[in-house]
Amino acid sequence: MSMHRVMTTLGCALTAMLATAWSAAPPTQPARPAATTVRTHDGPVRGAAHDGYRTFEGIPYAAPPTGDLRWAPPHRAAPWSAVRDATRPASACPQPAGEVPGGSTDEDCLHLNVTTPDSAGPGNPRPVIVWLHGGGFTSGAGSSYDAHRMAIRGDVVVVTVNYRLGALGYLAHSGLPGSGTFGLADQQAALRWVRSEIGAFGGDARRVTLAGESAGGYSVCAQLASPAAAGLFDRAIIESGPCTGRSDRPFAPSSVPLSTARTAGADLAAKVGCGSARDALACLRRVPVSRLLAAQEGDQQPAYATPLLPVDPAAAITGGRFHHVPVLIGANHDEGNGWAAGIVQAGNPVTPGTWPDVVAAFFPAPGQAKAIVHEYPVHRTDGGPVFGAVIGDADFACPTAESGGLIAAQVPVWRYEFADEHAPPLTSGTPPFPLGAPHASELPYLFDLGGRPRVLTAAQHRLAATMIGYWTRFARTADPNGPSSPHWSRRTVLSLAPDHVVPTVTTSARHHCAFWNALG
Repeated sequence: MSMHRVMTTLGCALTAMLATAWSAAPPTQPARPAATTVRTHDGPVRGAAHDGYRTFEGIPYAAPPTGDLRWAPPHRAAPWSAVRDATRPASACPQPAGEVPGGSTDEDCLHLNVTTPDSAGPGNPRPVIVWLHGGGFTSGAGSSYDAHRMAIRGDVVVVTVNYRLGALGYLAHSGLPGSGTFGLADQQAALRWVRSEIGAFGGDARRVTLAGESAGGYSVCAQLASPAAAGLFDRAIIESGPCTGRSDRPFAPSSVPLSTARTAGADLAAKVGCGSARDALACLRRVPVSRLLAAQEGDQQPAYATPLLPVDPAAAITGGRFHHVPVLIGANHDEGNGWAAGIVQAGNPVTPGTWPDVVAAFFPAPGQAKAIVHEYPVHRTDGGPVFGAVIGDADFACPTAESGGLIAAQVPVWRYEFADEHAPPLTSGTPPFPLGAPHASELPYLFDLGGRPRVLTAAQHRLAATMIGYWTRFARTADPNGPSSPHWSRRTVLSLAPDHVVPTVTTSARHHCAFWNALG
């Protein structure tokens, strides 16, 4: 397996390996029992009551994308008359085993989950956060994100969404409407559902924040750039998914040209025996899901130069051609360490002797590897953290700084860096070096991942409460500041660490952004 293949495979798997979660502080008690049966335009749903909040899981927002609807834009769900059970999540969208135990082959997956505080009601609407999960556009599920702490502490309604993944979400083929963007179209269908239905759950359809992490963050960037998403959300939160990633960096960009996606689609068709079929699409629609999953590449991206995504989101952001809504954007201090640790553990040591070849494997453009080795020297045999810094700076920290600056020229922007160097580990086992605050490590401060208990220190609990306060005040007023938290200025980056929430102006220098910007 090539070094690049190792890296992209680990990249897709990292978020999917979130196997543990942490327990919530005791929630407040409801003032009175809240209704667990809610009527939507499609039919009534019955959720579950908890201490201070309610959940409604597995609500269909679109028809099952099966049969002729495989690789078709989302269609409206069929209505129902009997009360629909919404006390447990529906199937995750098809994906290999990972975050979802055993994976999934169930295409009937276009469902969402609503968590609403008991204080919310049709006469007392609360702001809404719509969460798009990460997972490299190949894995993940909305149900992995237990949002009850955010709902109760922040007094908001949270919606988590399943959307089509992998080849089923992003196949591109000539003559196929929606090529390369079916997963993005699903997200827009979910947002239209929220605008229409969330009032019945106590949400304010006029205050909808679209938020996501990793592939979910890239998705938010795509929706900011998509004309079809106009009017579907009022604010945006982008976590570790910068809008201006570059195609010559070791991680795939957040989107690819339609021509590139069509080439990948042709390769997939050939792998599953449909390349020479008279009607390739009809042939592909008959292929079992398991065979498609086995044949698809390890990483996927939406396609631009398409009706839903006419231009590359990076170009749209750079040119100021995006939906002008307030944005909260950030990344983690040590984004690349998880990937670097995985590559080292896979038998690829980073030493002074191997370092030039390791860099050249990921940065093959002439002259780049030599410049990077000079900027990031490895002096000892444990060069993994240096490799992690290269990945994190090149693909997250500096593109995030660039994205934030470009967006801030048009709309209000608040920027952060999550910097808890003792963040609880997201994966099992002992890494070859301390990971600090790697990719996805901020998530347990906002959600209970998988609903499983997680141990935090008292200071980390305070940081979690502070972050939830910032995120949810931003959803409420488009300004994260409040009387009980350190002031967050739009002129600086807020460093988020236990008992150390402070503004900083050194983020770009610390991550060598002048070097990366000059490197091109």
